[in-house]
Amino acid sequence: MVDAAARDPSPERLGALVGRDDALALALRRWETTQRGIGHLLLVSGEAGIGKSRLMVEFGATVSADTAIVNAGAFPRDTEAAGGLILGISGGLRRVGLSAAGAALRARLLAVDDSGDAARRRRILVGDLADILLELGDEPPVLIRLEDLHWADDLSLDVLERMSTFLPTRPLMVIATYRSDELVPGSWLGRWRARLLERRSAEEVRLPRLTAGEVAALVESITGRVPSSNFIASLHRRSDGIPLHIEELLAAGSADSIPNTVAEAVGLRAAALDGTTLGVLQAGAAIGREFSIDLLGVAAEQPAEVVDCALSRLVAARLAIPVGDDGTFVFRHALICDAVYHEIPPFRKRALHASIALAAESAGMGEAYISEQFERAQDAGHAYQHALAGAAQAVRISAHREAAKLLRRAQRTAPASVGPAARATLHANLASELAAIDDNEAAASNLLSAIDLHRRRGDQVAAAALVPALMNARHLLGARLDERASLATDALGRLPSDTTDLVRAQILGALAAAYMLDRRLDESLEFGCRAATLAISDVAIATDIDITLGVVHVFTGHGDEGWPLLETAIASSEDAGMEAAAARGYRMLGSSASVLVDYRRAIEWIEAGLRFTEKSERWNDHHYLLAHLGHVRWALGERAASVLAARRALADGRGITTRITALIVTGYLALDRRDFGGALTALTEALELGDRMRELQSVSPALWGLAEIALRTGDATLATELCERGFAESDRVSDAASLFPFVVTGTRALLDQREPRLARLWIERCRRPLDGRRIPGTLPALDHAGGLVELFEGHTGAARTLLERASKGWTASGRRWEGDQLLVDLARCAARSRRPAEAGRLIDLALARAETTESELLARLAASVTTTSAAGVLSARELEVARLIAEGRTNRQIAERLTISPKTAATHVEHILAKLGASRRAEIATWVTRHG
Repeated sequence: MVDAAARDPSPERLGALVGRDDALALALRRWETTQRGIGHLLLVSGEAGIGKSRLMVEFGATVSADTAIVNAGAFPRDTEAAGGLILGISGGLRRVGLSAAGAALRARLLAVDDSGDAARRRRILVGDLADILLELGDEPPVLIRLEDLHWADDLSLDVLERMSTFLPTRPLMVIATYRSDELVPGSWLGRWRARLLERRSAEEVRLPRLTAGEVAALVESITGRVPSSNFIASLHRRSDGIPLHIEELLAAGSADSIPNTVAEAVGLRAAALDGTTLGVLQAGAAIGREFSIDLLGVAAEQPAEVVDCALSRLVAARLAIPVGDDGTFVFRHALICDAVYHEIPPFRKRALHASIALAAESAGMGEAYISEQFERAQDAGHAYQHALAGAAQAVRISAHREAAKLLRRAQRTAPASVGPAARATLHANLASELAAIDDNEAAASNLLSAIDLHRRRGDQVAAAALVPALMNARHLLGARLDERASLATDALGRLPSDTTDLVRAQILGALAAAYMLDRRLDESLEFGCRAATLAISDVAIATDIDITLGVVHVFTGHGDEGWPLLETAIASSEDAGMEAAAARGYRMLGSSASVLVDYRRAIEWIEAGLRFTEKSERWNDHHYLLAHLGHVRWALGERAASVLAARRALADGRGITTRITALIVTGYLALDRRDFGGALTALTEALELGDRMRELQSVSPALWGLAEIALRTGDATLATELCERGFAESDRVSDAASLFPFVVTGTRALLDQREPRLARLWIERCRRPLDGRRIPGTLPALDHAGGLVELFEGHTGAARTLLERASKGWTASGRRWEGDQLLVDLARCAARSRRPAEAGRLIDLALARAETTESELLARLAASVTTTSAAGVLSARELEVARLIAEGRTNRQIAERLTISPKTAATHVEHILAKLGASRRAEIATWVTRHG
């Protein structure tokens, strides 16, 4: 499986240290105590490729730059040379400028000593070598990093053991790694480790395999892209969470490849096996990552005692490991299984799979597994039958990805005897599963094939029944309303006059949904009512129509009627087991509330919908809801949650509507950071995609974001043009929900051009549709815009009334973009009304809000009020006095500095206190600090 995050990884880019925070923190704590004279021996264990060396590098990079770090390591066959690791430490000492200690260590190790017996000579040698190393503690703290102790000789290990006893009295730390999978029972290293840990002369930290979330973080750190969930699941499964395997699979550009390093290592181990054991190994690989001894015996065609012996050899070779006591084994790594399987000769593979398939069938194993084995054995007929049965089982438990995989296998293996009707049904069923898992292009292709097959055989009714699903798939691929409506019109025209009303109801319902999505609500209502009349007898069709009509009602301002209709449709769909209808209901209710500024309702239903669609594997609906969750979290000022949702929707979602929404949220978030370039990129792409669809909900939000960018970068003319286009888009379908953000933005743009008269006309133009729909969350925009015009014209009393009313409205809805900026507008109004204390309070609120929401734009807006309004509050002389108060001067000192009498200085202070609404000199100092 290839993912965008796996393409063209930067070879020079080192992945982040992921999932090792606890281990790194422990090492740093032990180093801190070492610096206080209490040394330590820390062992880092884990299987090959788990990241031990990476941890050592990161740890070394965090200690102070003037620390002497001595590096050494053991190598294969070092066990045959006594003191090999000690010689490595000697060289490491020389490299960091501790040449005397290095030379002494080397000289003592290589010195010839014939006195006494061998055991005594060894004890003295170990003691002397340990003492030389311990004397390093007389220097500033020293760190010794040792790699691969599993290859170390016993003399070197003895020296380290002797040192460990005295390390707590020296400023010397030793951190050493070894492979846990090389710890053979009864080995010297195993006994050495046990003694140290038992005496607590050392401490061990084991590095575990990475979780799926940690794999995702590592991939993102290497590639700079957010990987899809499917790719991460595949990568995690094949890499077993081992960082080295992850990096090698990424370098290969696919999670399905076999890294050369793994293939070569497995090849070397396999080459050492006898022919019978190799055959058992290959039989296990043909079965899969996990295999039972019963199935293994059948596949390998060997008696039980031969299989037992072969398994013992495979365990000893670290190729397989037992799982429990029921005779089940697994390959140590998924990549080992794949590498072994890759080397099996073709005819041998086919024979193995044939045996496994028949045995699995007799044992009553899963249909999916049996069908895969038959397909690999090139027995198409049996593969087809079991694939269909397995797909039916998968659909019943909402395992849509598994069902799609099995139905694709059924397509590949379908015998020539399968007729057009059955093939059409297969295409249609596969399309349904593909739509659920968000593979919309393949879904549309299969639907077209199914419709074509039905029409060739003269069944216009069966063909027409698939058209609504095709319309939906085409919508998710960006098709315009006219294209989708023509599909429905064509299907209706083909229907015989005696066709059942239910098929017509389905198509009319699809037309109602299509017009609803384009916000052409009157046409949607007309088609929906016609469809509802025909669908009275069918609960599924009627419920789907109710969902469409519920959305129409809430967008026309009839929420009291629309919201309950949507909620009832969801509940009845779930109760009746109508999974697709329930998922659509959640999608429509959650996204509608998101657009209609009903954020509390949106959060409740989007989160419920996410739970439902994850459980039922309706991934297209899930990803779309996730994108809208990002929008709602942004609107509420919850930046971190918004970023997470938008990034995940972009990585996983494949429908164009999901991508547009996620890009819009990404653009809004960048705008908040004043990353105008990033915002422009995301919103421009969203608008280009939206223009292809020509749907209001896909165009208008991107236009508004671009208008805000133009406004904030000083191009008020462009901002006005974009707002005018936004108005025209809404006016085309008599919309209010998408129009409301343009009201305030357009007003600001016109006022920046010093056109208050045009600003008032703009507000009145927008008032008609907003008042006509009366959608509660949109109405504060009118008061807000009106207050801005009054403030521009100097009518601070009227401005304050309107702005405060707007503030209550934005607060009630939770809409923080306009609501937070309104704090700045109110502060500006207060400053112009000579109420500096109130202005300061509002600015402080805005700055606090900017910090909470991480909004650099809001912080900059608040700061602009302090710099432009400060000079107008106090006179020039009062400003001088205020600055001297901020310096801590008394009235007498102020008088001396300004050459005025103390009484005059006191009078100035009283005036300043009154103007600022302050009661203490400290408040004056605070005001001066805030206003620069």
